[in-house]
Amino acid sequence: MPCSAYSVCVARIESVDLNLLGPLNALLEERHVSRAADRLRMSQPAMSRALQRLRVTLGDELLVRGPRGYQLTPRAEQIQAELQYAIPRLEHVFSGETFDPASAARAFRLAGTDYTVSVLSGPLLRLVFQQAPGSTLRFERWHHGVFSDAEHGMIDLLIHGGAAPPPLRSRVLFEEGYACLVSSEHPFAEHSAISLADYLQCEHIVIDVTDGQQGHVDRTLESLGRHRRAAVTVPYHTAAAAAVPGTSLVATLPASFAVQHAKPGLTTVIPAPEQIGAMDYAMSWHPRLDNDPAHRWLRNTISATAGTGSGL
Repeated sequence: MPCSAYSVCVARIESVDLNLLGPLNALLEERHVSRAADRLRMSQPAMSRALQRLRVTLGDELLVRGPRGYQLTPRAEQIQAELQYAIPRLEHVFSGETFDPASAARAFRLAGTDYTVSVLSGPLLRLVFQQAPGSTLRFERWHHGVFSDAEHGMIDLLIHGGAAPPPLRSRVLFEEGYACLVSSEHPFAEHSAISLADYLQCEHIVIDVTDGQQGHVDRTLESLGRHRRAAVTVPYHTAAAAAVPGTSLVATLPASFAVQHAKPGLTTVIPAPEQIGAMDYAMSWHPRLDNDPAHRWLRNTISATAGTGSGL
């Protein structure tokens, strides 16, 4: 009798050593034998042997050496995409419904702009190290495809301004208004406020959050049918603040960030035009992680860090 598709699938699974799943995931994510070995606390020779067995099992080289180190083959990229969904589900199956931070060794992957990371990272790290000393946090840089990364399991949690697109879930952490950081020599440095008309006449340094725009600031101006001139565009809030002294540039920054990075005698903080308003900052994640105990703990910890309570 010919085998059904299900029986063929079972036979294939039973023929595979599932102990290779951990090394496979580590090798594809780290793209380096030594780093993958360190991550799983294996010796480098043992990881090299695991790679050889995986190559035989999967019929592919998986990792090939290129001019910039190891690179994934097309087949390895496909496998990695599948594992991004499978690994969290398998971890949930084998870990059960409980999560003990004190004994856990979970690796959490987060992404945010340099501003959101600077706001939360210090208090968050203190809580994590107190409650879960064996776990780790990895902050990834913000980029235009970061919401897709979260949707496909490459990022566990996003910290960002505004709301995330579906199917991601969002919870507001805090609200922040905007201020303008200008050189102490700027014509508006002595003003207690700046009108929108005067603001738009200035030369601006824009933080490229997504597609060359600064999120809430430029979206708000566009909704008013107005635009500002980006004399300089930089990738980070800190770079914008550092570029202001001695120039005619205006950096529009979250108010607390502007105050923190003002330099007495060199730069001055003035309120941004009232039309720009404030923005909500949120954390976002994929719904498949809603009931994951470790992820719930992380969300509660971040919520406590931001002063909004727990129970997310």
